[in-house]
Amino acid sequence: MSKGCLAANEWICGEYVRSRQEELTDATLQHIGITVASVGIGLLIALPLAFLARRYRLAASPLLALTTILYTVPSLAMLALLVPMLGISVSVVVTALVLYSLTILLRNILAGLEAVPEEVRESARGMGYGPLRMLLTVELPLSLPALMAGVRIATVSTVAMTTVGGIIDFGGLGNLLFSGLDSVFKAQVLTASVICVVLAVVADLLLLGLQWLLTPWARSRSRKPVRTGADDVPRDPAEAEAPTGATPLAGKAV
Repeated sequence: MSKGCLAANEWICGEYVRSRQEELTDATLQHIGITVASVGIGLLIALPLAFLARRYRLAASPLLALTTILYTVPSLAMLALLVPMLGISVSVVVTALVLYSLTILLRNILAGLEAVPEEVRESARGMGYGPLRMLLTVELPLSLPALMAGVRIATVSTVAMTTVGGIIDFGGLGNLLFSGLDSVFKAQVLTASVICVVLAVVADLLLLGLQWLLTPWARSRSRKPVRTGADDVPRDPAEAEAPTGATPLAGKAV
């Protein structure tokens, strides 16, 4: 690639990547950090909310309605609402992304818990499992496919939405995107966009691999013989086949 591509302001410019490695690395690491923190905090909040909605049916509809309303708030408006309360800081971006992730995570976790076969619960009760033990050792493991599906969707969505934080200079690769657009710096805009796409793809593949490791029954499902009658109820509730994931939500609009 010619070294004159920077002066010519070309879209594809290897000299830009070589000369701005430190800047690109810092922006990428900030992007990853914001994404991991947002999804992690969102998961820590969504899990107890899903357990609460599963145990108390009347709480399910209000919780789902509240998170859905939050999801419909435009990203720019959400940042504008949070800045007066939290100031211009990375916490504004993380808080906004956590609120957006709750809808996806809560719906998928709750769908996974709801899809656990009732005969599995009855079998667990017959073996003396209490509510907490059943939740931790039976229901939660069997809902892992749906939970992981929600985490994957939330992660990919968060990788994309993190760029909006560039408005307040806490958007990781979004900082480069906004500054590149302001100055019509083509190589910077394209490079930051490509890295963002790569991050989303890599994150999804890593989480898919983690799901594969955590759900061995899904790998062996095709090799299991078809069972009928009394054999359909597993001897141990934890051996039951896990339910499939919930239907993912549409992407969040900026």
